[in-house]
Amino acid sequence: MKSEIRSQKSEVRSQKPEVRSQKPESVVCPLSSVVCLLAMLLANAGCEQFPEFTAKTNNDVKELSVYSRYAPAKINIMPLTEFISIDDTQQPNINLYVSLLDSFGSQIKSPCVFRFELYQKVQRSSEPKGSRVIIWPDIDLTDPAANNEYWRDFLRAYEFDLPFEPDASQSYILQVTCLCPNGRRISAEFALTLTK
Repeated sequence: MKSEIRSQKSEVRSQKPEVRSQKPESVVCPLSSVVCLLAMLLANAGCEQFPEFTAKTNNDVKELSVYSRYAPAKINIMPLTEFISIDDTQQPNINLYVSLLDSFGSQIKSPCVFRFELYQKVQRSSEPKGSRVIIWPDIDLTDPAANNEYWRDFLRAYEFDLPFEPDASQSYILQVTCLCPNGRRISAEFALTLTK
């Protein structure tokens, strides 16, 4: 009987090292899996996409239609526009103020190309715009530096000085055309008369 007990003790002793060797593995395994799980959660936390947002941006047409509402839709030639002649040393010119309006009627700043044309005004006519007197070179405002040069923030408008010597007896129609970045072309007209 003593021999049986000794053999059982020796078996238990021989099994104990195996159990001890398994304990660290069982502790390390769950700890490493927890660390891996936390690392994956942290890595994916910033990459989560919201279904509503992706549904809207997947369709490029919808996205462009949202931004197109903020593109120039109308030109307003401000009443400050007039002929200027300071003295004999300077060439007379047209001091022109133009504001661009979006589809909501708000004055905006936009990259674009401006074209200015001056026509004779025909009195008492169904078509008052007569023959063209002058067309100035296009002014390209697609470059931010050029755009800022002409922009007057306090007016929310662009200011242009167009050299021209008017005939005192003639009235004119100034036509402003804007070539927008979306390919749209908008224009407006303004009646100009030389006042003394």
